[in-house]
Amino acid sequence: MSIGTGALGLMWMLCVSQVVAFRPVVMLRATAARGGMITTASSCVALPVAISLPCKRLYSTIAESTDAASDQAAAEELEKDVLKSECGVDYVPLANMLLTGDFKAADQFTRDALIQIAGEDAQKRGYVYFTEVRGLPEADMATIEKLWLKYSKGKFGFTVQRAIWNQVTVGKDFERFCRKIGWNMMENGIERKLKWFGNSEFIYDLDKAPPGHLPLTSALRGTSLLKNLLTYPLWETDWNKEEKKE
Repeated sequence: MSIGTGALGLMWMLCVSQVVAFRPVVMLRATAARGGMITTASSCVALPVAISLPCKRLYSTIAESTDAASDQAAAEELEKDVLKSECGVDYVPLANMLLTGDFKAADQFTRDALIQIAGEDAQKRGYVYFTEVRGLPEADMATIEKLWLKYSKGKFGFTVQRAIWNQVTVGKDFERFCRKIGWNMMENGIERKLKWFGNSEFIYDLDKAPPGHLPLTSALRGTSLLKNLLTYPLWETDWNKEEKKE
């Protein structure tokens, strides 16, 4: 996926020597096919979000999306998803990216979407403050999380990271958490964070990445944003019980 370097507000910045400029991105580009599944290659998809809030409720399906998959099998699978949004965000592109295994594109889409649903202030500055997390719309957060869980077979998602964060062996310690989900590495006997700039060292392969490796969250301004995403109030409820029954 090629979407430029904008909207890096939630990007996990792990190379402390780099400086990042953040700005909102409202255009997301779908990527080409993987494993026989075809997306709408080279089509730009704008997040249909009004700058002013409150948001309007939207129930997006593949039939309503501008990014419907052209492959019949992919279309049939995506048709099962009811993608609710309180902010008018079309989540079919995200479902399409995850279904076709384009986790890098899905990771970027997720960051961009969080900026959009956080409201006008986040959109203007290009990133989300940790104090805004509790106010993120539950419908949107549930949709994003359900898609990550479904198409990663339960390996990626905020709730997966939350479970790891709460493990006794991790103890809500940021460094132990980073080691557990593969955000740290050893180089010449020295432990360091993975680099994003240049050739990304993160793992966007479902089979190779550790559980909880994605989605990425920035710690550029400290760990408060990550902690608030992992303790988002919805995750403490039985929010996903219908999917669990299936």
